[in-house]
Amino acid sequence: MDDLPEKKKPNKPRKAQSSSGVSRRDFLKISGVTAAAPLVAQASALALAEAEVAAQGPGKVPVTLNVNGKKLSAQVEPRVTLLDALRDQFELTGAKRVCDRGTCGACTVLLDDKVVYSCSQLAIDVQGREITTVEGLGEPGKLHPVQQAFVDNDAQQCGFCTPGFVVATKAFLDQHPHPTPEQIKHGLGGNFCRCGTYAGIRAAVVQAAKKGA
Repeated sequence: MDDLPEKKKPNKPRKAQSSSGVSRRDFLKISGVTAAAPLVAQASALALAEAEVAAQGPGKVPVTLNVNGKKLSAQVEPRVTLLDALRDQFELTGAKRVCDRGTCGACTVLLDDKVVYSCSQLAIDVQGREITTVEGLGEPGKLHPVQQAFVDNDAQQCGFCTPGFVVATKAFLDQHPHPTPEQIKHGLGGNFCRCGTYAGIRAAVVQAAKKGA
């Protein structure tokens, strides 16, 4: 029994260590902290920015809009869209609610002379900007050339899409006073007519263009 070899104790695995003397575990800890630092700083900056923004609502707040050259004021909740403010607060019902998703164009108005869907704009966000609705283009007995062209070419049936088309056409002709058929088709592509009066609408655009609308 005395001749049996003595059992050797198993060697414990050594911690991996870089040439700089930093262990792999310490290296991973340092890397994690370094990567997280910018994220923490960014989150702090966002929290600070949010703290500086004055809260609006949920109750009604005063809103003043520049519509068709007039200042109109009302108390509305911050969630109220421009379309709802125009129709419910100021009784400007030309812009129509149809899809209420910003796809059909029936609620089209001009915002600083640019076409927008009023159902997709918050009233509180468009204060200080120039808003033009179909009511601001003409009046009974003195129609805008685009409106008259729609009448002359029977470019409306149920009428729900017509105000949006009229406003969009006015903005389109301001940019393309002498449009080609392809430009008309593309330029009014954001408005839809469920009655299918597209032939009359395009004829109206051509007539309005000839009259320099």
